[in-house]
Amino acid sequence: MSYGVPAAEPSAQVPVCPRHPDRPSYVRCQRCGRPACPECQRAAAVGFQCVDCVNETKRTTPEVRTVYGGAVANGKPVVTFGIIAVCVVVYALQLLIPDEAVFRGFAYANIFAEPRWGQFEPWRMLTAGFLHSQGSLLHIILNMYTLWIFGQALEPLLGRLRFLALYLVSALGGSVGYLLLTALYNPGQGLVGVVGASGAIFGLFGAMLLVQRQRGGDTRQLWVLIAINGVIGFLIPQIAWQAHLGGLITGALCAAVLAYVPRGPRQGLLQAAGLVAVLALLIAVSWLRISL
Repeated sequence: MSYGVPAAEPSAQVPVCPRHPDRPSYVRCQRCGRPACPECQRAAAVGFQCVDCVNETKRTTPEVRTVYGGAVANGKPVVTFGIIAVCVVVYALQLLIPDEAVFRGFAYANIFAEPRWGQFEPWRMLTAGFLHSQGSLLHIILNMYTLWIFGQALEPLLGRLRFLALYLVSALGGSVGYLLLTALYNPGQGLVGVVGASGAIFGLFGAMLLVQRQRGGDTRQLWVLIAINGVIGFLIPQIAWQAHLGGLITGALCAAVLAYVPRGPRQGLLQAAGLVAVLALLIAVSWLRISL
């Protein structure tokens, strides 16, 4: 009496993905050799690796950081492009929404920093930096071009998060400079709204100047650029040179924190504390100004 040879189990014949046992997987990880289904495959320099090996490599590979502590980011300066995109979208909304509703809702004037007039809206000191003059297309074009130039230099050097913090605090510093150097609101006085990214961009000027100096680079061209733009602010009407000066000083203070904090495991923590201190200083001098 003869007996037939039993057939092998399908699971012994067909390789399956360890993460998805119901899926046949004929592609093997180049690192560990295990089968990987299409969902668990990740392209590698040669062939594919499974998602587990890719995650393990990320965990065990030290993160590369810039000299200023920021994570090294390859590719385009996405924060710079993101800020430009926000400004362009907001400008389009300014043109499309009637009655200057966007301008009136987010522009800054000193009255909005004075609680005694019942219009205490301090967030305008930041939102005004994303608006631009509706009557001049050149205003936003020049600001965005300058942001693109300096953003491509500073964002990879500082890291994305630090660059974003520098930009936002500088934008606030521009409004604080305007508050400190212009008259406070009086009843019956006409309001002049302040808008534009110029305060934040002057902050980038100040940051680049300090970073270049700290790295031992030539700063003469930067001084000339700052001087020319500063003089323009006095010669052309309706330009808030006060915001330019406030942004310039604030950007330099932020860059000093980022550049001169000692490197080490606490570098990021100390930098964050320093930026918070700059922010607290801006709030303190603003409150002192409106309290006098």
